[in-house]
Amino acid sequence: MSPRLFIVIPCYNEEAVLPITAPLFLQKLRDLSAAGKIAEDSRVLFVNDGSRDKTWQIISELAKSDEHYIGISQSRNRGHQNAVLAGLMEARDKCDITISIDCDGQDDINAMDKMVDAYLDGCEVVYGVRSSRETDTFFKRFTAESFYKFLAAMGAEVVFNHADYRLISARVLKEFANFKEVNLYLRGMVPLVGFKSTSVSYSRAERVAGESHYPFKKMLGLAVDGITSLSVKPLRLIFGLGLFVAAVSFVFCLWALITALCGRAVAGWASMTCILCFVSGVQMMCLGVIAEYIGKIYMETKQRPRYIISERTWDEKQQ
Repeated sequence: MSPRLFIVIPCYNEEAVLPITAPLFLQKLRDLSAAGKIAEDSRVLFVNDGSRDKTWQIISELAKSDEHYIGISQSRNRGHQNAVLAGLMEARDKCDITISIDCDGQDDINAMDKMVDAYLDGCEVVYGVRSSRETDTFFKRFTAESFYKFLAAMGAEVVFNHADYRLISARVLKEFANFKEVNLYLRGMVPLVGFKSTSVSYSRAERVAGESHYPFKKMLGLAVDGITSLSVKPLRLIFGLGLFVAAVSFVFCLWALITALCGRAVAGWASMTCILCFVSGVQMMCLGVIAEYIGKIYMETKQRPRYIISERTWDEKQQ
């Protein structure tokens, strides 16, 4: 029996893109179904992440036009990672496999064929990995690749050049539901579940329409979330840095004491100012790292819901 597939697509202010990419996703479902790789009753699941434009209206109209289109809407904007999670959790009891992909048309939907083939060969997780970053600017390419390498150095288990384009089986999703973190970084959390996995490579194109909703500020925030939610090495590093600064300061104290005892002490405003600024700067940096972790602990202890679904395009009893 062919597996039932749900393509999970997070959407935030995508009224310019949806009319273009939605038919492409539907056609891919039909092609996979015609090839006998997935069930005919597979679905394209849109997740409206509190959009301020006509995104939800378009999703609702698509659902009325074809039963293969379905959608859910969050009560407010909660961010890309929470939108993906909402779609995955909504789908886990309704399908055999999910494929999460962005709405903008940059990820090659033809890679889904290889993903499904890998699942049929026994893999429970299939990561979509970019074969190159030629479409990125030098700055974005350099920072992105450096980030993946830095995460690996921090001990986080991540797949290099993998974003959120991946196939996950319902079996994995049911185990993944036991992960209760509020601060989400799915790219690093999915590998923690385990199960047999593999990767497929693809080329990423330019955005088909509209503007990117992931500016540098959001990318930086995601990077910080990724590091602090997957690794405690930064805390260990600042401990080591603290020991180093303490050792250097101890040496300077000995030097100052010996100089004073020898009667060679000279008032050195510049050297003293430099030392104070250096030590103060290191202390503030260390406190900032610690505060980031404490803030995340604070948010986790509140146990607030990671997403709230306010609307669905279907009667829940029918799906």
